[in-house]
Amino acid sequence: MEEKALLGGRLLVRSGDITRERAEAIVNAANSSLLGGGGVDGAIHRRGGPEILASCREIRRTRYPDGLPTGEAVATVAGRLPASCVIHTVGPVWRGGGAGEAELLARCYRRCLEEASGLKLRTVAFPAVSTGVYGYPKDRAARVSYEAVREYLRAHELPETVIFVFFSPEDAAVFLQSIPEEE
Repeated sequence: MEEKALLGGRLLVRSGDITRERAEAIVNAANSSLLGGGGVDGAIHRRGGPEILASCREIRRTRYPDGLPTGEAVATVAGRLPASCVIHTVGPVWRGGGAGEAELLARCYRRCLEEASGLKLRTVAFPAVSTGVYGYPKDRAARVSYEAVREYLRAHELPETVIFVFFSPEDAAVFLQSIPEEE
């Protein structure tokens, strides 16, 4: 899939391997333990190396002893990733749509963008948070993530560019088909 620019070029949509993205921050769709897992989380920890896990353990020790709550975000070192940092967020598990999933998912994106802004980062790359083993329907997640990012970028100068990196061209196409046409 060719890259698609939206929101005046501030949101880029493409498919690929997020662990190879050259953004200042890469977002990790983490589990609350912050100790690695499957999917994007496992890939980021494997490619980034033990420095990320050590940083996550320190966050658990000092800030979140019971684990990172759903909808929150924290930044760590990036280890061997081509980024300055990793921003970890815990997305909601899909429970049918009536358990506040949309609000929690939107909060994930906003909190990651707030972390990036606080660190004065210009570029942030996101995976499709919660759409893997957490089961959030891809079309619904697309609308929630797009709206959250659009609202944030309208009100803030940083980050300058947000990149949505989808695992496959098909997932990127679902995203693009699910969001509203640009105004």
